[in-house]
Amino acid sequence: MAQREPTTPAAITTEADHGLHVTTLHRADLTELFITALPDGGNFRSMFENVFAAVRRHEATLLNMDVFGIPAVTKAGIEALHDVWGEVTWPVTWLDEGDSAGTTLTGVTAHAVTDVHVERVVLDGRIVGSVFDDATARRCCLGDLWPADTSLPRRAQAAAAFDMIERALGTIGMAFRDVVRTWLYLDRLLEWYDVLNAVRNTLFRDRGVFDGVVPVSTGIGGANAAGAAIIADARAIRPHGDDVTITPLASPLQCPALEYGSSFSRALEITAPDHRRVLVSGTASIDPAGATAHVGDLEAQIDLTMRVVAAILESRQMSWRNATRVIAYIKDGTQGDVFARYLAANGLAEVPVVTTENDVCRDDLLFEIEADAVDIVTA
Repeated sequence: MAQREPTTPAAITTEADHGLHVTTLHRADLTELFITALPDGGNFRSMFENVFAAVRRHEATLLNMDVFGIPAVTKAGIEALHDVWGEVTWPVTWLDEGDSAGTTLTGVTAHAVTDVHVERVVLDGRIVGSVFDDATARRCCLGDLWPADTSLPRRAQAAAAFDMIERALGTIGMAFRDVVRTWLYLDRLLEWYDVLNAVRNTLFRDRGVFDGVVPVSTGIGGANAAGAAIIADARAIRPHGDDVTITPLASPLQCPALEYGSSFSRALEITAPDHRRVLVSGTASIDPAGATAHVGDLEAQIDLTMRVVAAILESRQMSWRNATRVIAYIKDGTQGDVFARYLAANGLAEVPVVTTENDVCRDDLLFEIEADAVDIVTA
């Protein structure tokens, strides 16, 4: 199939005010909203109110929402969400992170669309995803995936989470090989990250994932509202033809994660006729040989990690200014101001970022960050 030229040039606009950041991707057949909300004056209810206002203003349909933080008050958070929205008909992933010395790092990210029909993905009686078709591809967002039996051993729970991704995609005519991104939030990650990798490696071999595009991923610590050993999100794309290409990207400053046993791509570029996206996996202070760099030095780990992600973006003629969704994971929440100072000092204070407290996959890693970015394809 010959590649089709877009009939209307795409455009990107941004708005930011009072803890709300919205990047809008205007396309010929639909509009996408990438939303990040932080608590205004420490009020976590304001996050839901701001997201609601943005979605209503654009007459959009929410695809998914991730809620970070709000430790020990998850019930109050759920009540606040329902107070603001009423019935919730999209997947919401609640991630109950750490709370060091009373420091709560909280935020909400959401993805919404306009001018397109959205179907909900239902699995085992629960809404776990949203799917829509644009002119070039079928696109699916899955979230809030956790094993029904939380008493199972961790290995079994991990296998169940991957099985849920596969079964959910099967209900809408997609397969695991369509997955381009996963988020795997593991309770007490450091105790069983190697188990998670073994389960993932087996699945990828069995499903032929290694023969195609290996998804980008974030594997990070953090308890969840379900009380499960793992909770997962995923994104999948099935192009209708050759209008969309999905290409793994090398990291100029790091080796492939596959070289040290972690089954994920450092980054992917997804290109359509009118725009392109770069998805960057969870990235930490790891040197080109795969070893932890700057052990014990948070500032140096942040600096290296940010330079690694910037180098990936720059390799595709993008920068942090193209970011639509950024999540920063810091091991010790009481040091969240260290990252805030880095952003301010480097002219990145306007980047849409949620900072949360999580264990990273190695005990000596103090910081990790992931990023999504978008740019327009010009003639």
